[in-house]
Amino acid sequence: MSTTQTRTEQHAATDGGPHVSFQEPRRKGKASRRTAPLAASQAFVRAKNIQKSYFKGKIEVPVLRGVDLAVHEGESLAIVGQSGSGKSTLLHLLATLDAPDQGEIHFEGERIDNLKPKGRDRLRNGQFGMIFQFYHLLPELTTLENVLTPLMITHGAFGYWRNRRRHIDQAKQLLELVGLGHRLNHRPRELSGGEMQRAAIARALVAQPRVLFADEPTGNLDPETGREILEILRTLNKQHSLTIVMVTHDMSIAQDADRVVVLENGRIAGAE
Repeated sequence: MSTTQTRTEQHAATDGGPHVSFQEPRRKGKASRRTAPLAASQAFVRAKNIQKSYFKGKIEVPVLRGVDLAVHEGESLAIVGQSGSGKSTLLHLLATLDAPDQGEIHFEGERIDNLKPKGRDRLRNGQFGMIFQFYHLLPELTTLENVLTPLMITHGAFGYWRNRRRHIDQAKQLLELVGLGHRLNHRPRELSGGEMQRAAIARALVAQPRVLFADEPTGNLDPETGREILEILRTLNKQHSLTIVMVTHDMSIAQDADRVVVLENGRIAGAE
């Protein structure tokens, strides 16, 4: 596992847009889209023989039945499947929001599913970003304040206020990137569904994560707004080499990813 980590200033999607800092992938050059995957040993995020069950009363309901999956740095991966196939469960396990019953999750070659709660929190606050079908914005905060909340949590009150101006500038740049530069002081009740999802994307990116996990990010949106959100995600992946793992039930959405895996009855039906 490489220990070298670089951050570079990248341009926004539109000419003359704000400069937003993202971490570059550490392999040499980004692979062309829809090419054969890299070797498993080079996986950025890796799931090994993942099994997960839930209980309804005393009845055990298997959800994942032995999933192996490799996610490579800088790629866009779509996980598709019908409702109940286990795709959201798998995404939550990869993001350490839950732990598998059996199997292992690795990030850059290091096992992460067995981390203590503080270790998982640090990983999610610093390396992983997450967006959901529901936006989970705090209703009493403005758009800008919602985007800043991860930095407040990560750095604590003293650390945040010491670098408050830099953090605010960073959050504003991200809101410009997602098209909300004019909505900084609006509260969630004053935003449309698409605007709330854009704010959620900016919030997920403010700590400069290396992997963005997206769970049905367009599920609550009309088709036109959903396409706008997907275009933002494509831009982040193509222009900023952000690794994206997205869950969707819609193959028309998944087809723009570098790679698609299909979950059926808790197992991967499509080859990686």
